Amino acid sequence: MRLVLVGPPGAGKGTQAAVLSAKLGVPHVSTGDLFRANISQRTPLGEEAKRYLDEGQLVPDEVTNGMVRDRLRQEDAVGGFLLDGFPRTVGQAEVLTEFLGGQGHELDAVLEFQVPEDEVVTRMLARGRADDTEDVIRTRLAAYRGSTAPVLDYYRSKVVGIDALGSIEEITGRALRALGVTGS
Repeated sequence: MRLVLVGPPGAGKGTQAAVLSAKLGVPHVSTGDLFRANISQRTPLGEEAKRYLDEGQLVPDEVTNGMVRDRLRQEDAVGGFLLDGFPRTVGQAEVLTEFLGGQGHELDAVLEFQVPEDEVVTRMLARGRADDTEDVIRTRLAAYRGSTAPVLDYYRSKVVGIDALGSIEEITGRALRALGVTGS
């Protein structure tokens, strides 16, 4: 199964990614983990990413795209994967579609974990981080909506909305049912 997970900060996407990865038997591919691994292993892409990050700049799409392509070529991801944090832009989505098409594949679904904004604010405030004020959280959520809406529109026919309220098990069950996976 080839999936992309989408959801606002505080939606529980990371938790669901770990659980779904295990249940579906496919690797959880997180762009954050890819960046850390490439930088620590001092790969050419990692060195390039580090230069941008050290200067406080965003890593260009071509570097991120290269890391994702390299990761999806690894043996454990050939039969499927769960992408978390990628694609973040329509350009990245187009690159992913082209890459998968070249492999004779396409995405099975884009799981959109849906949580009301007030619930996300409550969850994030409960973390108790000093930089998590309500205004900052709502600003981040607005930025998330603005950047994610075009990606969701690009994948319109593949987007499956998942109610992300409830226990971890309830949410996982909804996601698996939406994917047509039973007996998990």
